[in-house]
Amino acid sequence: MQADKISEQRLIEKIRHLVPEQMVLVENFIDSLSKQNTDVSLTLAAAKLSEPALHKIWDNPDDAEYDQL
Repeated sequence: MQADKISEQRLIEKIRHLVPEQMVLVENFIDSLSKQNTDVSLTLAAAKLSEPALHKIWDNPDDAEYDQL
């Protein structure tokens, strides 16, 4: 927990020394990282929700040999 706080403080200090144009770039980068996290979360949630419907298709004797892979 303390290491996280130190890293956070270090980042804040670095950001404070940037010129305004660079701050905009940092903000855009952070926004893109957040969007990636959201996209991944939505993809995983959609996959999890589809499992019951797809289970009927996947769980059959013809495909049983693929279960061993």
